[in-house]
Amino acid sequence: MRALLVILTLFVSLSVWAQDGNGNDQKVGLVLSGGGAKGLAHIGVLKVLDSLGVRVDYVAGTSMGAIVGSLYASGYSGKAIDSIFKTVDFDNIISDNLPRASKTFYERENSERYALTLPFDGYKVRLPTALSRGQNTFNLLSELTLHVNNVSDFKDLPIPFFCMVTDMATGQGVALESGNLAQAIMASGALPTLFQPVHIGNHVYIDGGVVNNYPLDEMRAKGVDVIIGVDVQDDLAKPKDLKSATEILYQIHNYSGIEAMKKKVEDTDIYIKPDIEDFNVISFDQGAKIIENGVRASQSKLTDLQLIAKNQSTKRKPFPPIKHIDSLDIKGIKIYGNDQYTRAYILGKLKLKSDSRVSYSDFSSGVNNLIATNNFDSFVYELKPRETNDGYDLITHVIETKKRTALKFAVHYDGLYKSAALINVTRKRLLVNNDVASLDVILGDNLRYNFEYYIDKGFYWSIGVKSRFNQFNRNVNASMILRDDANVGVNKIDAELKDFTNQLYVQTQFLKDLALGMGGELKYLNISSETLSDDRNGSRRTFEDSNYLSLFGKLNYDSYDNKYFPKEGFYFNGDFHWYVYASTFNYDFTQFSIAKADIGYAFKISNRFSGLFLNEGGFRIGENESPYLDFAFGGFGGNLINNIKSFYGYDWLSFSGDSFVKCTLKIDYEFAKKHHFYAAANFANADEDIFGTGEWITSPDYSGYALGYGWDTFLGPIDLTYSYSPETKESVWFFNVGFWF
Repeated sequence: MRALLVILTLFVSLSVWAQDGNGNDQKVGLVLSGGGAKGLAHIGVLKVLDSLGVRVDYVAGTSMGAIVGSLYASGYSGKAIDSIFKTVDFDNIISDNLPRASKTFYERENSERYALTLPFDGYKVRLPTALSRGQNTFNLLSELTLHVNNVSDFKDLPIPFFCMVTDMATGQGVALESGNLAQAIMASGALPTLFQPVHIGNHVYIDGGVVNNYPLDEMRAKGVDVIIGVDVQDDLAKPKDLKSATEILYQIHNYSGIEAMKKKVEDTDIYIKPDIEDFNVISFDQGAKIIENGVRASQSKLTDLQLIAKNQSTKRKPFPPIKHIDSLDIKGIKIYGNDQYTRAYILGKLKLKSDSRVSYSDFSSGVNNLIATNNFDSFVYELKPRETNDGYDLITHVIETKKRTALKFAVHYDGLYKSAALINVTRKRLLVNNDVASLDVILGDNLRYNFEYYIDKGFYWSIGVKSRFNQFNRNVNASMILRDDANVGVNKIDAELKDFTNQLYVQTQFLKDLALGMGGELKYLNISSETLSDDRNGSRRTFEDSNYLSLFGKLNYDSYDNKYFPKEGFYFNGDFHWYVYASTFNYDFTQFSIAKADIGYAFKISNRFSGLFLNEGGFRIGENESPYLDFAFGGFGGNLINNIKSFYGYDWLSFSGDSFVKCTLKIDYEFAKKHHFYAAANFANADEDIFGTGEWITSPDYSGYALGYGWDTFLGPIDLTYSYSPETKESVWFFNVGFWF
């Protein structure tokens, strides 16, 4: 009898011991804190847990911990998550950069002209709510979690999961355990000022780390036996180490959490603290080191982790392969939240229609097309598998931007226009829902302006109006201005050009990169000089003072990945102007035409080297006594007016002709991110009627070579270029700062 009591006592003790988590099937909860880029250390921890065979039964995370944790909970191994993050361009994620191909030609011109944009509604300048809408992050997370899109309750994921967010209205921490997984983890990582708040139902959420960056108590409530906690939070930094707005914000955010963490650390069964002292919340470029530090920190707890694995009789099943989805069968499309913009407009930008099959890459491209319009603050979507398993229903929620007016700014310097500061006012929905009006006022050495009104109808015929005043003063080759005049004994003439051009046009976009336009143009052109006086009254001499009326057509294809430093893509720009009338002041007008075309091809040679071929040509049809619309060459720049062309080796406006051919070869070496060394050579023939005389196929009359450095900054490109021409045996330096406008 005594022996029986001993056996029963031992059995009860063993049962209690097992229930307390010290038995042979411990239930493990994993808590991952937030910390921005420092949260990449979580990946290292997961890799070690997988290698030891530790079965994780519940995952909780905040901010970056929520992102990494959700991927683990949805079936990715630590090694797979490591591979995913190695391919992510975090600069694009944080800045919300969209591929150039997703923008219309009008939108590209805007994004490649202005350095700073501020809301200006109600005649008040406001700051943006955040640096990024987070759309790129949402797109990436939606794609990575598409295989669990049928799961709305997060406890039904391969590993049960929840994440922490902060309710903006109440300031309370909330555990999100159901809904759209990608949207939930976006909300958990919506760091104020970096990412805009996330709307879910009637609530607005921001980063969960604001109030609860380490959800230990919430995990304990799930009934787990052992909690493994990974903490990538900083201690309070010293004032001398706070060197950016992000770091200051993170310090403020840490104030309330430091004291609470002391108790949480004591209550964590296995506390893992990777060494993240040398990193900050945006140190994504050091991701490999951060992940390795996560591995090291886990290995310091190796004995404890091995014991957990030993005490788990039920092992986790091997991570099943996650099938990459190449295409989508979209059966139905529902759009919620649109008011100003019609369903047809949104679907047109998405390039989608119900009951159609699209590749996932085309679907992503369509989402980017819609976001690139800047007409929406948020575009959240969910691909819901149909009960019949024959495709997806696309459920979308849009938040239209209420900001209709913006102030935009840019600065620039080059050798032709000199210093310039641009102030722009842009107004959307001025007359109709799909229109935009934009006015540039350019102050500096040469006063200029650009005005454009555009009604965007997507792939239908869009309507536009342009008005531009442009002027510059430059010493130019005397022969270009004087032509057949008698020799006046000067090589250079100080010439002032004024150009006032107005266009009315229509444009349609056949493909995302191909546009056809046509319209009418009225141009006033004035060229004068103080170097030579007018014999009649002794004032500055005028060489051109005429109004030109023309009809034009243009065809443009542009798939360059970057306007200023292209690595891939094809470019074609064809332009034809038929001048039907001119109010000339010193000669009889006869109708003439000017045709020109540029063809470019950019290609990758290796990861750092790329090449660019650019061929250009143009000619005049008919006689024109005025030479001032002829092609003129020299200098280094973009966005040049009329028929002025860049040419390495020659200073601005050094030679000209009514017809030309030109070839440029450029090799670019990106030795560091956005920093470029390049070498270039260009060759040309330019004269009168070179296609009639056959001179266009002879050896080049003009050549030039260049070496340069370029830096692709938020202000635009900064270029320093040395060029040399063997014909003149002279070298010319070119310096440029900022976007060309």
